[in-house]
Amino acid sequence: MEQTTLSTDRKSLNNVLLGQNVRIFDFVNAYGCSIDDNSKVGAFVEIQKGSTIGKNCKISSHTFICEGVHIKDNCFIGHGVMFTNDLFPRATNPDGSQQTDEDWNLIETQIEKGASIGSNATILCGVTIGENALVGAGAVVTKDVPANTIVAGNPARIIKKI
Repeated sequence: MEQTTLSTDRKSLNNVLLGQNVRIFDFVNAYGCSIDDNSKVGAFVEIQKGSTIGKNCKISSHTFICEGVHIKDNCFIGHGVMFTNDLFPRATNPDGSQQTDEDWNLIETQIEKGASIGSNATILCGVTIGENALVGAGAVVTKDVPANTIVAGNPARIIKKI
C-alpha cells in the first residue's frame, strides 16, 4: 500500500485543506473537508465535505466520516468505524421525488480531544464523545459519552471511568 505525504506546509488539494505533514494512503476519497497537522489517514477511507480532523489524529482504513463529523486533536479512529449524520434517512420525499440536500437536516457529531474509537464501532449522529473517552470495538454509540470513560456494547454503555 502506497503512502503519500501530501504537504510540508498548509495547502489545499482537491478542495481539501491540509495541514503540515499530513499522510494519506492510497484509495482515500476526501472532498471539501480539512485535515490538520501530522494526521494520518489509512487506505479506503471516505471523508466528506464539512468534516474536520484535528492535529495528530490517526484514521484507520475502511472508515467513513460523513458530513458534519468533527474530530478534535489527538484522536484515534479504528478500522471500519461508521459515522451517521441523519436519524431518519430516506431516498425519496413523500411525493416520490428524490431527496436533495434541502430535504434533510444535517445533525453534527463531536469527537473531543484524545478520544479513541475501536474498530467497527458505529456512531449515531448528534452525539459528543468526550475528551479522552474510549469506545470499544463494535460498539453502537446512541448517546453522549462522558469524558474519561470507557463504553462498549450495543447500545454502548459505560463500563469504567478512566
